[in-house]
Amino acid sequence: MSLFALPASLEKSRTAWRSFARNVAEYMPKGLYARSLLIVIVPMVILQSAIAYFFMERHWQLVTFRLSTAVVQDIASIADLYRANPSPENVVLLQKIAGTRMGLDVQFSAREPLPPTLPKPFFSILDQALSREISTQIRRPFWIDTVGKSSLVEIRIQLEDSMMRVVAHRNAAYASNSHIFLVWMVGTSLVLLAVSVAFLRNQIRPILRLAQAAQDFGKGRDAEWRPHGAREVRQAGYAFMEMKRRIERAMDQRTAMLNGVSHDLRTVLTRFKLSLALLGEGPEFEAIQKDVEEMQRMLEAYLAFARGDAGEAAETTDIGALLEELKADAERQGHPAQIEVSGETHVIVRPDAFKRCLSNLVSNALRYGNRIEISAQCDARFLTINVDDDGPGIPAEEREDVFRPFYQRDEARTLEEGFGTGLGLAIARDIARSHGGDIQLSQSPLGGLRASVRVPV
Repeated sequence: MSLFALPASLEKSRTAWRSFARNVAEYMPKGLYARSLLIVIVPMVILQSAIAYFFMERHWQLVTFRLSTAVVQDIASIADLYRANPSPENVVLLQKIAGTRMGLDVQFSAREPLPPTLPKPFFSILDQALSREISTQIRRPFWIDTVGKSSLVEIRIQLEDSMMRVVAHRNAAYASNSHIFLVWMVGTSLVLLAVSVAFLRNQIRPILRLAQAAQDFGKGRDAEWRPHGAREVRQAGYAFMEMKRRIERAMDQRTAMLNGVSHDLRTVLTRFKLSLALLGEGPEFEAIQKDVEEMQRMLEAYLAFARGDAGEAAETTDIGALLEELKADAERQGHPAQIEVSGETHVIVRPDAFKRCLSNLVSNALRYGNRIEISAQCDARFLTINVDDDGPGIPAEEREDVFRPFYQRDEARTLEEGFGTGLGLAIARDIARSHGGDIQLSQSPLGGLRASVRVPV
């Protein structure tokens, strides 16, 4: 039975530990800089807390008890000498010796009741030490005041036939300079913490700049970054720069190859057009002319999809003005359009490519709907543009399929701007993703299709 109980208890302990770790992780800092500071601060605080506890509970308490023991020994000696000879001459001599040799102000008076006990201070180590030593060495009723005057301690001891009143300096029975140790400890800790903060800031800054360069490159912007910092950060930087150069080189090679293919194919198409012009009018002329024009459109669509407008530089673009141009184009085609813009309208994108992305979506909405609405919202992180229409829409199970190049639906609606090539939405999503964003399709409030473009700003 115990063989099966052990795994169950271990599993329960693991579950409890995981739950505790998740709860702690929710309150832990998420940034590398804050976590690094925590790694430095927490051990320092624990170490200094342990040192302070050891000093307060061991060293400081021990020193205070020894000082209190010495003071009480002097008081006990005076009391013993007074008991042996309580004459006035001896009292004067004892007061003189106590004042000059022991630093004590001693007075003897007639026996009287002790004052009521005073409330103990919160941190009563001196009261504890003096009370213990007086009870051990003198063994007479006593009264202590360590609260009244901060620099003095008053002790009253009820002897057999008199009252002995002693006023001593507080630092004679108490380690009063212990705060200097705490001040030095806290001061040096603050200095070390400041040095750690400055050092960590310099170490974290190259990582943040590398992350920013990677984000800029992912958004299609110029990512200029010079590797610096620690050896590992420089290695990551060199790897990033090499990856960036390889991607750019591959894109340049693809663009150069496509330009060559485009030139060769356009030459062939030009020959076809010249041959058709020489053939003259005939029953087969219109059919061949239509095929040539369709080949021309398909070629341009293929090249636009493969090229992706990668050579364009990103710049600050007024999204509101761009949407106004799309609205004007829609109204020229006889379709009512509405736009709504909220938030900042100036964002960094590749203007021509981004306009083509939106134009593909708007053209599709105009082709299959009678009315469109365009809305744009921009916050601190993302720019979101929604293109809604009242057309037939697309079933939910096919909304991802239509993003595939050359995909065409059998139904009346196909998402393409490439005149039958099935590349319109593929081009739009390729442009959105080159900006670090994406395009999603959903049901429109107008009853048709909603195309949502979301890119980081």
